[in-house]
Amino acid sequence: MSPLVVLQALRESNIFPHFQQDPNAEPQIPRQCFQRRYPETDFYEEKNRDKVRNHTYKSAIEYHADNIRNKVVLDLGCGTGILSILCAKAGARKVYAVDAGTDIAGQVANIVHANNRSHVIIVVRGRFEDVEINEDVDVIVSEWMGQMLLGEDMLLRVITARDRWLKPGGVILPSSGTLFMAPFTNFERYCQKVEFWQDVADIDMSVMIPFTEQNAFNLPNVDRIKDKNLLADPQVVKHINCYSITIPELMSIEESFSMKTLKQGRVNGFAFWFNAEFTGLRQEEEQLSALDRTDSALVLCTGPSVPPTHWEQTLIYFPTAVQLERGRPFTGSVTLTQPTKNKWLMEIKLTYRSNNGDLVCKKQTDLFSPF
Repeated sequence: MSPLVVLQALRESNIFPHFQQDPNAEPQIPRQCFQRRYPETDFYEEKNRDKVRNHTYKSAIEYHADNIRNKVVLDLGCGTGILSILCAKAGARKVYAVDAGTDIAGQVANIVHANNRSHVIIVVRGRFEDVEINEDVDVIVSEWMGQMLLGEDMLLRVITARDRWLKPGGVILPSSGTLFMAPFTNFERYCQKVEFWQDVADIDMSVMIPFTEQNAFNLPNVDRIKDKNLLADPQVVKHINCYSITIPELMSIEESFSMKTLKQGRVNGFAFWFNAEFTGLRQEEEQLSALDRTDSALVLCTGPSVPPTHWEQTLIYFPTAVQLERGRPFTGSVTLTQPTKNKWLMEIKLTYRSNNGDLVCKKQTDLFSPF
């Protein structure tokens, strides 16, 4: 195999069976990363069914009630309006609920009316770029986090809204986010996808194995793994302070990694997940101190060691597994680049060392809304 392996993927079909607890159960399909895969109602249903997400936002808004009471709030990408209503219940004087979805915006108005908050919440329907708000706001609240933290392009809109409307000293919730990565092993998944071809209805289809190995694991996908699948402690890829991050900083993110494997195993790729912190603090040092408080109501965690969320983890599979011994360093770099000509795409480049020298795994995938 050539040391340079380039894998490009744009909105293909779902391809991975879900990791099963019951070996006799029918395999489920994990989600392809960032794919337009939903009817709009299913998309919002999945978000609103996420109890961890709902509880964390509710707790954080209640915690910051003193910053919200009698203030003006902007809910950017309001969806079904749940954050707008929570802010209204926390005492906001006015809430601008902004969403570009023409269908959902009409439903938000109905939800607001049903909850007797029409005198507080103003539903603004339209693309963010076209929206006009004729006053500055005290608080920006948004669920801007997508897959691998940066998916769906919402953070760029939060930055623009911050620079356009947020008052000096205003609050952003969540105030920061941190993207993590760690090598993982998932031999069960490999067997499900590859060994399956040994015998299909008593027919030898093993000639499909090389083809499957080349094509089955070429897309980032959203799935759930466990702590036992991780072969090293996680490393921070990027910490984002919503008060100071700039759009150019997000166009290309590069981070070197050096991890000592905790146990022997075959590295199938890297898992990515994130924390979102609701401290409201501006100081980078104080925000970073919140990262260890994974049980705090001010931190939304999406890693494999905590209760699951609809974000799950994003898995980037290598073209071939890398065998590592316990205690050996695993080094390389990760680069996340958003092409300037198409802001909906992100290129994910992993360079890592193996017995064959430096290898490169490159993937490109859609960052747009999943429906």
